[in-house]
Amino acid sequence: MKLLISPQNTREAIEAIVGGADIIDVKNPKEGPLGANFPWVIKEIKKLLVEERVELSCTLGEAVHLPGSMSLAAFGAASLGVNYVKAGLGGVRTVQVATDLLEDIVHAVKMCDSKIKVVVAGYGDYFRVDSIEPQLVVQAACAAKADVVMLDTAVKDGKTLFDVQTQRQLEVFVSVAHAQELEVALAGSLQVQDLPVIKQLGADVAGLRGAACQNNNRLTGSITRERVKELVEKIR
Repeated sequence: MKLLISPQNTREAIEAIVGGADIIDVKNPKEGPLGANFPWVIKEIKKLLVEERVELSCTLGEAVHLPGSMSLAAFGAASLGVNYVKAGLGGVRTVQVATDLLEDIVHAVKMCDSKIKVVVAGYGDYFRVDSIEPQLVVQAACAAKADVVMLDTAVKDGKTLFDVQTQRQLEVFVSVAHAQELEVALAGSLQVQDLPVIKQLGADVAGLRGAACQNNNRLTGSITRERVKELVEKIR
């Protein structure tokens, strides 16, 4: 299982890389759980990745119903040399709308570089953000020929993924996604003690930010190499 850490600037990215993260997932938490960062920040962090083992991911934010804008954003993100481009489905209410948007995003990313993986992020607390439920996220991701499906929490109020989804529900989510040949990432205010369970569930990637920060605070804390090393040791 790979460890994904989400820095918001180059200083945090260095801490995550030195700490041993497998995937550096550049985001801007001030703009939401999947807030998009600036292209120049992503480019600067790309320069830091001298080790081939470390991959780079970036977020587009939520896939609002503006197919042209989302496609252009996806192409721009893909052109920055990332390994993953991630889009969220907060506020997307139907499988058809989700599928249509994701097809355009996938097309744009693959047009730039077919090796880049498209990550579709749904939410365990979908009912709090008027979005489609996890099983429908898998359906849309599969129909759009995306590569990875992620389950996160949309509302960052201290509730973890395990507060909004049972372990059995997560087992089914992972199993169904794998059956569709999708990789699976699990996130959502996870803590260090959650990682063995995430690994046991069969996830390919565990995504964290808060647990890698001082005081476990994703907004006011900063990622430290010591916290990242602790997370790495927990899953190895």
